[in-house]
Amino acid sequence: MKLKMRTAMLASAAAALLVSTVPASVHPHVFAEARLDVVLNPDHTVKSLRHLWRFDDLFSSTVLMEFDKNSDLKLDDTELKEVANTIYTSLAEYGYFQIVTSNGKDVKMKPPAHLMANYENDQLIVLFESEPEQPLKLSGKIDFGVYDPTFYTAIDFTEDANMSVADLPPMCTKQVIRPDPDTAIAQNQSTLTDAFFNDPTGTDMSKIFATRLELNCTAKG
Repeated sequence: MKLKMRTAMLASAAAALLVSTVPASVHPHVFAEARLDVVLNPDHTVKSLRHLWRFDDLFSSTVLMEFDKNSDLKLDDTELKEVANTIYTSLAEYGYFQIVTSNGKDVKMKPPAHLMANYENDQLIVLFESEPEQPLKLSGKIDFGVYDPTFYTAIDFTEDANMSVADLPPMCTKQVIRPDPDTAIAQNQSTLTDAFFNDPTGTDMSKIFATRLELNCTAKG
């Protein structure tokens, strides 16, 4: 499988959680540790989401082999730019696997202006930043996270501190939600059809299993 096909199927932590509830063939093949920083404007609207994904050694070595054109066992700036462009293009149709909702409604995000790739300590690191299409006020419940309907890669927030928001106003509280698979299935039983279990990659239901940062704000920002 070409790297472009692999990068088109980067996934969220939902992949690991679904192992016991979907066919055995659906499981993650690539793993990454993630960080998500929510950046706020002075007027208490969301300015941007900053993502960092650090990939496992096996996938990173595959990237090195496929993009190290001069065979010097490292990725120079030109090669890293090609890696970044490949991932950027591949993930575009998936919205870069971002979950953003405001009071239960999906929030549209602008495509990142660009994506950066680094290769440090034998690991591929991907960074990008995106902004809401429309002003997103801190009002009610707002959720942020990462998911992928293909279940190909597990992007895991290993610590709650890896999902953060700076300068949160006093009217808001925050918590990291890590859904229990059984509870998530029970709460969404009416929408989890036979089609989902027969072909989960053809649905958008994997986001109910994704780890997310939840903000609850009692008044408009």
